[in-house]
Amino acid sequence: MKVLAVADSDSYLKWAASLLDGLPGTADLVVVRTPITPSPDQIAAATHGTRFTRPAPVVSARQIRREAERSRPDVVLMACTGPVVDVLVSGVLGGLRPRPVFVSGLPGISVPATEKAWLFRSGCDLFVVHSGREVEEFSAVAGRLGGGGEIGLARLPFLGGGGEQADVRDRVIFATQAKVPRRREDRESVLLALAELAGRRPDLDVVVKLRALDGERQTHNERHHYERLWRAMAADGRVPADAVRFAAGSMREHLTRAAGFVTVSSTAALEAMDASVPLLVLSDFGVSEEMINLVFEDSDCLGTLGELAEGTFHTPNARWRAANYFHDPAASTWGARLAGLVEDTRAGRLAPARSLLDGPEHTAARRRARLRVEVPPNMLRAGYRAKRRLRGYLKSLT
Repeated sequence: MKVLAVADSDSYLKWAASLLDGLPGTADLVVVRTPITPSPDQIAAATHGTRFTRPAPVVSARQIRREAERSRPDVVLMACTGPVVDVLVSGVLGGLRPRPVFVSGLPGISVPATEKAWLFRSGCDLFVVHSGREVEEFSAVAGRLGGGGEIGLARLPFLGGGGEQADVRDRVIFATQAKVPRRREDRESVLLALAELAGRRPDLDVVVKLRALDGERQTHNERHHYERLWRAMAADGRVPADAVRFAAGSMREHLTRAAGFVTVSSTAALEAMDASVPLLVLSDFGVSEEMINLVFEDSDCLGTLGELAEGTFHTPNARWRAANYFHDPAASTWGARLAGLVEDTRAGRLAPARSLLDGPEHTAARRRARLRVEVPPNMLRAGYRAKRRLRGYLKSLT
């Protein structure tokens, strides 16, 4: 089996590289150039420890089309944000012969299932999810909306190894999440609790693990970057400047020395569970779909900023683990479904999945999405700035 994988951000790149590690055959991995293209350091961290020992090249949409025509892959894995998946399948890679199997998925926790995730990926033949609960929820969405291809169950590819643990475990890791909490004050309260923990426990190395350093891009925009907030708080004398440190890099490596782990909402919480690191999923800002932490209800891992400041962490219960992301690998179906789809396309009997975005009402949105993969990011940002200035000027005339 020959696979061409296309990623557009750090989180999707990590997912693709890890997922393909367990797949037989050959695989090429590229990053499509968009405004959220990861930096070289992010690319290295995302592929660390996988079969991809060379940095994944950053290429244009046109180069991806040429590569697909040259290599004639059996499978194209779309490890991208929803609009990019849709425009690659419907436009950039449309009409390929022989027709590959188009596969997509989500790189982490996807509870609750959303209609938008299904709509953007409804042109793919296989949609990969990572728990029995996600299969049930996305099957319900598919039954309600129609369209799309098959749904396959996989273990999250970076779980299952457990990872090596250092003899000394003296680190507390706070894994940031770009989208939540949204308010500056809430983020500052997390940093204050981390500073209090560092003051109480000088034996611990308190680390804020960033998805992107200040100035780097990531899957979602981060309005209040933790490192910027910390510098401002230290300048105001609210926290000691050296109480915590900020680091990027591989989460797996950070967890080798972890005595505790904390997050508001992050797939990295599952990596901590896999490494048997006690953890806290902060509930101070609510437990809801908006906070992206609803899945952790009944896990026994929800906790408070007060517990964080005291250094109190928890362990998930076995029942929750079995239902959420830690199912028996033998229950996974995505590999068998993929093999069947490849056999069908080689025999010329694979009917394309029906995209729910093929109507004329979606033409303008697809055109905008295509600009993201075809226009260099600097030019695209300059165009957006010019458009905003023009709108402001016209508004001033009314």
